[in-house]
Amino acid sequence: MRLLPYGARALLVEVDDADEVLAWSTAIEAAGLDVVDVAPGARTVYVSATGPEHLAAVRDAISRLSPAPVAATAGEVVEVPTIYDGPDLDEVARLTKMTADQVVAAHTAQPWRVAFTGFAPGFGYLVRQDTPLVVPRRDEPRASIPAGSVGLADEFSGIYPTASPGGWQLIGHTELRLFDLVNDPPALLRPGALVQFVAVDK
Repeated sequence: MRLLPYGARALLVEVDDADEVLAWSTAIEAAGLDVVDVAPGARTVYVSATGPEHLAAVRDAISRLSPAPVAATAGEVVEVPTIYDGPDLDEVARLTKMTADQVVAAHTAQPWRVAFTGFAPGFGYLVRQDTPLVVPRRDEPRASIPAGSVGLADEFSGIYPTASPGGWQLIGHTELRLFDLVNDPPALLRPGALVQFVAVDK
């Protein structure tokens, strides 16, 4: 772990992988520090102190933390009914040397963890240990991807909460609404939550 300065009142906790991001963000939030924001990213955790005068104490407290790994089955579970009819399903099968049915079985076999959010409101980057579904992004991104599309990119899975451009490999879609301003909170997926994909018929 490395602690890096980030302006007058914030720090970046730099770690090696998404599992460590989750462990550190969970530990920092539970530590009762003088912070106003803890935002996990792909390999960093952004920590904003309540004021510049608290930054040194926050840094010192974080340096003394020893985060424990978050259990793979710990946390709220969001079930996502998914129709596996994505335009890139066969390409993902080719890239992973599986059949399309095996891709679906692998994607639904275990829950995924929301490691962090970003890109668009309500978009969660989902990770899972030892997933066989590691595939590159598409060479040519699509100009528009429908809301609810389920995709893969690198070691992540994700669900597009709204229609937007994107370059992920699309393997299916869900009717579940991921982001709605009338809800509190508006985003269904939050860092640390578990996401269980469930295959359903068209």
